[in-house]
Amino acid sequence: MSQFTQLLLAADAGNRPAAADLFALVYDDLKHLAARRLAQERPGQTLQPTALVHEVYLRLFSAPRDGSGDGAPPLKSRCHFFAAAAEAMRRILIESARRKGREKRGGGRARQALDPDQIAAPEIADDLLALDEALTALAAVQPAMAEVVSLRYFAGLTAKEAADALGISLRTANARWAYARAWLLAEMERADNSPE
Repeated sequence: MSQFTQLLLAADAGNRPAAADLFALVYDDLKHLAARRLAQERPGQTLQPTALVHEVYLRLFSAPRDGSGDGAPPLKSRCHFFAAAAEAMRRILIESARRKGREKRGGGRARQALDPDQIAAPEIADDLLALDEALTALAAVQPAMAEVVSLRYFAGLTAKEAADALGISLRTANARWAYARAWLLAEMERADNSPE
């Protein structure tokens, strides 16, 4: 059993020192993934890779993991760990976009006059929220396709890295990626064109 797996199992069982050691072991990989993912965001994103990685860590190890349905499912391998990290990154970015959307629409603040000399910063992605809704719909009908999208888009893995993480061939990963992208695009266009 590898050092990673030993630490993962111990951390998953609630061993705080093992969780800290695991975090130190994967910190550089997670920070690299977070930086790649945040580089894909629109300008105006205030979340930094370090903060994103620390938030992912807190989410992964703050909930009890027992597999009984009360807590998060147990993490059993490197693949499960990085898939869970990708999902945590996705949720953090979605929550950030929603929070910024609320702030953009007033957020309980009083209106102020706009200074015409002030340049507005680009807004964070309504597209990210639309993607999240479409990805949730895809996961309901094609979970294997949604996993590839989560690993490629939210964790920033390459096709080869995603294939390795899922234990599938590169050709299968590429086929799932192509299918999922087409499905998500069609779903997002359908949602954009539907009357409100």
